[in-house]
Amino acid sequence: MIRLRIQISHRHGRWLVLTGIPRPDCPECEGDGGIEYPYCDDSGEYAGSDWEPCDCWNENHRWRLLPLPRLPRPLRRGRRGRDPWAPGGYSNEPPF
Repeated sequence: MIRLRIQISHRHGRWLVLTGIPRPDCPECEGDGGIEYPYCDDSGEYAGSDWEPCDCWNENHRWRLLPLPRLPRPLRRGRRGRDPWAPGGYSNEPPF
């Protein structure tokens, strides 16, 4: 049984795609989609992790459904970092 979820992909433009999810009852990865192997450096401190994907899931298997339109330029610019409820987008009330 294939379990699917809907995502937005930015590869080759903006697309609505269906992707598979790992099997939740997989005995090898326990539904995580892979197995993480942490490793240490010479001093015994944590240095990172390696990830081995499980056979119950292929993270690169995607089905493109339809392309998504881009927002018009006025809607894409100028709204980041501002408080939309403040007058003019900026607040003069504490906390600043």
